[in-house]
Amino acid sequence: MRILLAEDEHGLGEWLSKALAQSGFRVDWVDDGRLAERALADTSDYDALVLDLGLPGRSGHALLKGLRDRACGVPVLVLTARDSLAERVNTLNEGADDFLPKPFALAELEARLTALIRRSRGIERPRLACGPLQFDTVLRQFTCGDELMQLSPREHVLLRALIVRSGEPMSRQQLTDRVFGDEEDVQPGALDVVMHRLRKRLDGSGVQIQTYRGLGYALEPVAPPHA
Repeated sequence: MRILLAEDEHGLGEWLSKALAQSGFRVDWVDDGRLAERALADTSDYDALVLDLGLPGRSGHALLKGLRDRACGVPVLVLTARDSLAERVNTLNEGADDFLPKPFALAELEARLTALIRRSRGIERPRLACGPLQFDTVLRQFTCGDELMQLSPREHVLLRALIVRSGEPMSRQQLTDRVFGDEEDVQPGALDVVMHRLRKRLDGSGVQIQTYRGLGYALEPVAPPHA
């Protein structure tokens, strides 16, 4: 899942970027409201925005209002040290989806982010599913039937990205960004290697990664054989 983090406190921004990345999120971090606005205008590929209200350049309030005025539906989780009732009510009325006062626990932030993304995709249950394959968003585990799947970290990130958008093709670049993040010198065939290994693990599972020429890859249930 790709997250835009808008936070001007550099210590917190660096820590959150690394911590969320270790939990399987793909994080783009900006420290200015204008940069956040530009990032959101340049791509609609973010699954959620983590927004600090006290940003320089363009405040979090102004950024949030601009998003909702142009009908941008990206889920927004607000982080702020301003923990008054009036502040919470005003922020939610402006279009925020959730509110988490500082200081906060990382586990709570991750749980709230995952719940926001599930709701935005019309999924209320704590599990994502495609055919017999399920991903437990709390335990961060894949199961197929009753069996726990053993995956490498990169296979896990790739399969998670695909199951979140089950049935929807994702481009090669989108998947490369999620699997390899900001790694430098990623070889052109690196995604193919991870994709090949993951397809082998899914062989016979009732789920497949389908290639759509010009569009990318989609996770789909295997169609039953015709009688």
